[in-house]
Amino acid sequence: MTQQKKSYHHGDLLQALIDAALDLVAEKDASEVSLREIARRVGVSHTAPYRHFADKEALLAAVAREGFQRFKQEIETAILSASTPLEQLEKGGLTYVSYALKHPARYRIMFGAHGANPEKADAAMVAVAKQTYLPFADAIARGQIAGIFRAGNPEPMARALWALLHGLAMLAIGGHLEEEGGTIESLSKAMLHQFITGLVCL
Repeated sequence: MTQQKKSYHHGDLLQALIDAALDLVAEKDASEVSLREIARRVGVSHTAPYRHFADKEALLAAVAREGFQRFKQEIETAILSASTPLEQLEKGGLTYVSYALKHPARYRIMFGAHGANPEKADAAMVAVAKQTYLPFADAIARGQIAGIFRAGNPEPMARALWALLHGLAMLAIGGHLEEEGGTIESLSKAMLHQFITGLVCL
């Protein structure tokens, strides 16, 4: 007896395909994922994904956008759970690296050829990627208002922190930080402390 396929209303299939792709890239390299496999996991015909996506590349771009949205939400939640701007930058920074470690395949898609690659990404994707450092800019601005951080445009400061965190994240998921000793979290804390100290008013 064949298994009955699920029925989707308009709009539900789109999210179901993205969710299935997110699950699959956690299990295997994105290059090994196919639209046919995603359709099979969702329980629809192999032609159903083409209602929403021209090809696999378009679906992976949607995965990148979804990843950025979830990423930003986790960072914002972490930042808003801290009481001071100093703690907000530390918590947000640790959450940034932690997200990459928990979702390495997704993170690579987000910042790779299917995501915020400046040579291939469209303006909408670049704008979504930018959202990941704006919560840090807001935290820095709050610190400036409170007289904790030195004056200046908070966005370049946040981009510098973003670059630090992205470098840490890529090294961590590539397994290049183990030889430094200690845990990834302790190393991240130490580097964040050095960066944040540079923002503090003397």
